[in-house]
Amino acid sequence: MSDPAQFIRPPNTLRAKVGGGLGINADAIAKAEEALKAMSAQFSQWLADEIVKLDKAQADIREQGYTPATAEALYFRAHDLKGLGTTYEYPLVTRIAGSLCRLLDDVEARMAAPVVILDAHIDAIRAVVRDQIKTDEHPTGRALAETLEARVAEHRRG
Repeated sequence: MSDPAQFIRPPNTLRAKVGGGLGINADAIAKAEEALKAMSAQFSQWLADEIVKLDKAQADIREQGYTPATAEALYFRAHDLKGLGTTYEYPLVTRIAGSLCRLLDDVEARMAAPVVILDAHIDAIRAVVRDQIKTDEHPTGRALAETLEARVAEHRRG
C-alpha cells in the first residue's frame, strides 16, 4: 500500500501584500467607491462615446471591408466595452461585448467570423444602450444575449 497523502500548504503571502496582514484597506475601498459614485453622472456620456467608437469600427468594416486591421479595431472596441459596461452600469453591454470578444479573440480564426454576427452584436449593444436595457433580467436583453452567444458557439464549433 502506498504512503498516505500529504498536503502541502504554501504560505499565503497575498494577505501581507494587500493589507499588512489585515486584508484590503476598507478606507481605500470606500474612497474609491465614493469617487466612482461621484463620476457616475458622466457614465452615460462616456458610454455614448464608446458607442461612437464602436459605430466607427462598424462603418470602417463596411467601407474598407473586413480586413485584419478593421477586425482588430472592432476587437479592441468590443474588449473596451466588455470591461466598461458593468462599470457604466450596463452589465448587459459587458455580456454582449464579451460574446463579441469570444468571436474575435483568436487572431487566427478572426477573419472567418461572419460579418452578419458581428453586426448583430454591434446592433444589440447599440439597442440596449438606446433603450436603457441594463441587465439580462430584462426579457429582451436576455433573449438578445442568449441568441448572440448561441450563434458564436455554433460558429466556433464549425
